[in-house]
Amino acid sequence: MYPEYSVKELGFLSDPSFHNSPIDIRGCDADTLQHQLRMMLIIRVAEEKIAQLVIESLARCPCHLGIGQEAIATGISSFLRATDRVFGAHRSHSHYLALGGSITELMDEILGKASGCSKGMGGSMHLYGKEVGFAGSVPIVAGTIPLAVGAALAAKKDGNGDIAVSYFGDGASEEGSFHESLNLASSYKLPVLFVCENNFYASHLDISYRQPSDRISRFADAHNIPVELVDGNDVVAVANAARRLTTAMREGQGPGFLEAVTYRWRGHVGPDENIDVGVRRKVEDIDAWKKRDPIRRLADAMVAAGIMDNNAFKAVQTDVETEISIAVENARTAPYPGNNALTDYVFASLERPL
Repeated sequence: MYPEYSVKELGFLSDPSFHNSPIDIRGCDADTLQHQLRMMLIIRVAEEKIAQLVIESLARCPCHLGIGQEAIATGISSFLRATDRVFGAHRSHSHYLALGGSITELMDEILGKASGCSKGMGGSMHLYGKEVGFAGSVPIVAGTIPLAVGAALAAKKDGNGDIAVSYFGDGASEEGSFHESLNLASSYKLPVLFVCENNFYASHLDISYRQPSDRISRFADAHNIPVELVDGNDVVAVANAARRLTTAMREGQGPGFLEAVTYRWRGHVGPDENIDVGVRRKVEDIDAWKKRDPIRRLADAMVAAGIMDNNAFKAVQTDVETEISIAVENARTAPYPGNNALTDYVFASLERPL
């Protein structure tokens, strides 16, 4: 068995017995809260539907689910615009959807249909949504971090105040390209927001067996990059941190680093909870983190503040479930790419430039 040697710098943020009550929404705009609640529900229900498609053997591509982590992309996307350049990783359904990516095109892509957001050629881990600012996702760990830095350099040269965003997990911080990217971004004061969704796992291995500390943002400290460390299951805390960082970046103050502490309810890949693999992943741990549900904590706060009641919340749930069910059913019957796709998306054509 691996020795456990990680220092618990995160403190209460890593303990699911804390931060599981309704979040603080004082001073928040009611319409914004309604939008955030609906968006988190869209992400949650969409991923639950994707999990079912995997169970039915209809989704044949590897599907990495982020159920339980919906608040991060939702909060950050509140301060992004379509001309920004956002890069995901291999667990990026939420990043795509939170920007306003098409639910229908996501489901089509999951099933490999020609009408998918990547024309049915990418699947779950290769999403693309230029119209909403999603520059793409790839399964290579830390693979998109340097791409985001390059996009930030381009944005800086364009001079329009646009920024780049790089989403990654705690495991990506163990790759050399991550550290090189932090160094370059800091040295050139590039407008890139590094977002670490710290859910404590790289595949099946807990961070306490991999690193000497559980706080990933210590690497940003080493590169003099401003840090925001937040409860990643509190959408208001995430949004406030994103607002502060992105505002400074658009003003030319260089990169920012947002570490959002969270936990994925499902396993590394697929619909299972993976309580029978790896270490420190027991059913008791998952149940404890489910009490820190970002959707429930926001909904409870809104009910307590009189912004909505339980019936209104259920109505939103029903509406979202209906919308996504329709998208899934349409995806089931949508056509697959034609044979010409085998060459059209590989070789450039003078008649139809890529």
